[in-house]
Amino acid sequence: MKKTYQITEDGRKELEAELESLKGRRGEIADKIAEARDYGDLSENAEYDSAREEQGLVETRIAEIEDILVNAEIIKVKKSSKVHVGSTVEIKNDKTVKYTIVGPVEADPMNGKISNESPLGVALMDKEVGDKVTLTTPKGDITYMVVSVN
Repeated sequence: MKKTYQITEDGRKELEAELESLKGRRGEIADKIAEARDYGDLSENAEYDSAREEQGLVETRIAEIEDILVNAEIIKVKKSSKVHVGSTVEIKNDKTVKYTIVGPVEADPMNGKISNESPLGVALMDKEVGDKVTLTTPKGDITYMVVSVN
C-alpha cells in the first residue's frame, strides 16, 4: 500500500529545491570518489570511505524526496474558523507562539511548523479561537488557549 504524504505547496517547492541541490552534488561526490581512489589501497582509505558514505546518504535522500513528491497530496490552504492542516494557529499559555499545522514531512518546530500527527498538532485539530487544549508532558500538564486561526 502506497503512503500518501500531505504537504503544502510551499513544502513541495522546498522539497523540489532540495532535490535539485542534491542532484547537483552527484558530480562533486563522484569526483571525490575518483580522487580518493587514486590514493591507492581502498581498504584503508578514509577519504574513499567518507565519499562513498556521503554518496549513500545523498542517494537515499534523493530517493526519499522523489517518493514523497510522487505520492504527495497537496494541502489546499483554506480559510476556516477551525484548525486544520495548513492553518496557522496562535496559542498562548505563559507566552504566545504561532505554529503552522503541516504534515509530518514538512514538520520543523524550530521554524514554527508542527505536524498534525504531533501531540500538540493532534490536540489543536478542529479547535477554534477561545478553545483550550491540555497536553500531558513529563513535566506535567500544559494548557494552551487558541488565540487566532488563519
